[in-house]
Amino acid sequence: MMQFMLLFSRQGKLRLQKWYIAHPDKLKKKITRELVALVLSRKPKMCSFLEWKDLKIVYKRYASLYFCCAIEAEDNELLTLEVIHRYVELLDKYFGSVCELDIIFNFEKAYFMLDELLLGGEVQETSKKNVLKAIAAQDLLQEDEAFESALKEHGLY
Repeated sequence: MMQFMLLFSRQGKLRLQKWYIAHPDKLKKKITRELVALVLSRKPKMCSFLEWKDLKIVYKRYASLYFCCAIEAEDNELLTLEVIHRYVELLDKYFGSVCELDIIFNFEKAYFMLDELLLGGEVQETSKKNVLKAIAAQDLLQEDEAFESALKEHGLY
Protein backbone atom coordinates (compact mmCIF):
# COMPACT_ATOMS: atom_id res chain seq x y z
CA MET A 1 0.00 0.00 0.00
CA MET A 2 1.17 3.49 -0.84
CA GLN A 3 1.73 5.66 2.24
CA PHE A 4 1.93 9.00 0.44
CA MET A 5 2.75 10.71 -2.85
CA LEU A 6 4.67 13.96 -3.20
CA LEU A 7 5.20 16.10 -6.29
CA PHE A 8 7.95 18.68 -6.05
CA SER A 9 10.06 20.81 -8.35
CA ARG A 10 13.80 20.68 -8.96
CA GLN A 11 14.05 23.64 -6.58
CA GLY A 12 12.38 21.60 -3.82
CA LYS A 13 9.02 23.40 -3.93
CA LEU A 14 6.17 21.08 -2.98
CA ARG A 15 3.47 21.16 -5.67
CA LEU A 16 1.14 18.37 -4.58
CA GLN A 17 0.95 15.98 -1.64
CA LYS A 18 -1.41 13.13 -0.93
CA TRP A 19 -1.20 11.23 2.36
CA TYR A 20 -2.88 7.86 2.75
CA ILE A 21 -1.71 7.42 6.36
CA ALA A 22 -2.63 9.96 9.02
CA HIS A 23 0.32 11.93 10.42
CA PRO A 24 0.43 15.21 12.36
CA ASP A 25 1.23 18.24 10.19
CA LYS A 26 4.59 18.74 11.92
CA LEU A 27 5.65 15.18 11.03
CA LYS A 28 4.41 15.58 7.43
CA LYS A 29 6.58 18.68 7.02
CA LYS A 30 9.59 16.90 8.50
CA ILE A 31 9.11 13.86 6.23
CA THR A 32 8.64 16.10 3.20
CA ARG A 33 11.80 18.12 3.97
CA GLU A 34 13.86 14.97 4.47
CA LEU A 35 12.65 13.23 1.31
CA VAL A 36 12.92 16.28 -0.94
CA ALA A 37 16.51 16.81 0.20
CA LEU A 38 17.30 13.10 -0.19
CA VAL A 39 15.84 12.76 -3.69
CA LEU A 40 17.27 16.04 -5.00
CA SER A 41 20.76 15.09 -3.77
CA ARG A 42 20.78 11.91 -5.86
CA LYS A 43 22.53 11.84 -9.22
CA PRO A 44 20.38 11.36 -12.37
CA LYS A 45 21.87 7.94 -13.21
CA MET A 46 21.14 6.52 -9.76
CA CYS A 47 18.37 4.01 -9.13
CA SER A 48 14.87 5.41 -8.54
CA PHE A 49 14.34 3.21 -5.49
CA LEU A 50 15.73 3.70 -2.03
CA GLU A 51 15.09 2.42 1.45
CA TRP A 52 14.12 5.03 4.01
CA LYS A 53 13.22 4.15 7.58
CA ASP A 54 10.86 1.16 7.26
CA LEU A 55 9.55 2.22 3.83
CA LYS A 56 10.68 2.11 0.22
CA ILE A 57 10.81 5.38 -1.68
CA VAL A 58 10.09 5.22 -5.40
CA TYR A 59 10.57 8.37 -7.44
CA LYS A 60 10.70 9.47 -11.06
CA ARG A 61 11.53 12.79 -12.63
CA TYR A 62 9.39 14.10 -15.47
CA ALA A 63 10.63 17.43 -16.88
CA SER A 64 10.93 19.76 -13.87
CA LEU A 65 8.79 17.68 -11.48
CA TYR A 66 9.67 14.78 -9.23
CA PHE A 67 6.94 12.27 -8.44
CA CYS A 68 7.84 10.53 -5.20
CA CYS A 69 5.92 7.71 -3.49
CA ALA A 70 6.49 5.89 -0.23
CA ILE A 71 5.42 2.26 -0.16
CA GLU A 72 5.63 -0.53 2.38
CA ALA A 73 8.77 -2.69 2.41
CA GLU A 74 7.07 -5.71 0.83
CA ASP A 75 5.39 -3.75 -2.00
CA ASN A 76 6.49 -3.89 -5.64
CA GLU A 77 8.66 -0.94 -6.71
CA LEU A 78 8.07 -1.53 -10.42
CA LEU A 79 4.31 -1.46 -9.96
CA THR A 80 4.68 1.85 -8.11
CA LEU A 81 6.75 3.25 -10.99
CA GLU A 82 3.96 2.14 -13.32
CA VAL A 83 1.35 3.93 -11.16
CA ILE A 84 3.45 7.11 -11.27
CA HIS A 85 3.78 6.79 -15.05
CA ARG A 86 0.03 6.19 -15.43
CA TYR A 87 -0.67 9.35 -13.42
CA VAL A 88 1.71 11.37 -15.60
CA GLU A 89 0.05 9.96 -18.74
CA LEU A 90 -3.35 11.05 -17.41
CA LEU A 91 -2.04 14.53 -16.62
CA ASP A 92 -0.50 14.72 -20.11
CA LYS A 93 -3.74 13.65 -21.79
CA TYR A 94 -5.82 16.12 -19.82
CA PHE A 95 -3.51 19.15 -19.99
CA GLY A 96 -1.82 18.33 -23.30
CA SER A 97 1.83 17.91 -22.30
CA VAL A 98 1.57 18.75 -18.62
CA CYS A 99 4.01 21.18 -17.05
CA GLU A 100 4.63 22.47 -13.53
CA LEU A 101 2.38 25.50 -14.09
CA ASP A 102 -0.56 23.23 -14.97
CA ILE A 103 -0.19 21.58 -11.56
CA ILE A 104 0.17 24.94 -9.78
CA PHE A 105 -2.85 26.61 -11.38
CA ASN A 106 -5.08 23.53 -11.67
CA PHE A 107 -4.13 21.67 -8.51
CA GLU A 108 -7.76 20.69 -7.84
CA LYS A 109 -7.86 18.83 -11.18
CA ALA A 110 -4.54 17.15 -10.40
CA TYR A 111 -5.90 16.01 -7.02
CA PHE A 112 -9.19 14.86 -8.54
CA MET A 113 -7.32 12.84 -11.16
CA LEU A 114 -5.13 11.26 -8.48
CA ASP A 115 -8.23 10.40 -6.43
CA GLU A 116 -9.81 8.73 -9.47
CA LEU A 117 -6.65 6.67 -10.00
CA LEU A 118 -5.83 5.81 -6.37
CA LEU A 119 -8.08 5.24 -3.39
CA GLY A 120 -6.61 4.77 0.07
CA GLY A 121 -3.16 4.19 -1.38
CA GLU A 122 -4.31 1.38 -3.68
CA VAL A 123 -4.96 1.48 -7.42
CA GLN A 124 -8.68 2.05 -7.92
CA GLU A 125 -8.94 2.35 -11.71
CA THR A 126 -6.49 0.99 -14.26
CA SER A 127 -8.25 2.34 -17.34
CA LYS A 128 -7.04 5.76 -18.45
CA LYS A 129 -10.21 6.11 -20.51
CA ASN A 130 -12.45 5.65 -17.45
CA VAL A 131 -10.47 8.15 -15.39
CA LEU A 132 -10.62 10.72 -18.19
CA LYS A 133 -14.39 10.14 -18.52
CA ALA A 134 -14.80 10.89 -14.80
CA ILE A 135 -12.73 14.07 -15.20
CA ALA A 136 -14.82 15.16 -18.20
CA ALA A 137 -18.02 14.55 -16.22
CA GLN A 138 -16.62 16.64 -13.35
CA ASP A 139 -15.73 19.43 -15.79
CA LEU A 140 -19.29 19.44 -17.16
CA LEU A 141 -20.70 19.58 -13.66
CA GLN A 142 -18.47 22.54 -12.80
CA GLU A 143 -19.45 24.34 -16.00
CA ASP A 144 -23.16 23.80 -15.25
CA GLU A 145 -22.70 25.16 -11.73
CA ALA A 146 -20.80 28.18 -13.03
CA PHE A 147 -23.49 28.89 -15.63
CA GLU A 148 -26.24 28.52 -13.03
CA SER A 149 -24.53 30.87 -10.58
CA ALA A 150 -23.98 33.44 -13.35
CA LEU A 151 -27.69 33.32 -14.16
CA LYS A 152 -28.58 33.74 -10.48
CA GLU A 153 -26.17 36.64 -10.20
CA HIS A 154 -27.99 38.49 -12.97
CA GLY A 155 -31.43 37.54 -11.66
CA LEU A 156 -32.24 35.30 -14.62
CA TYR A 157 -32.61 32.04 -12.71
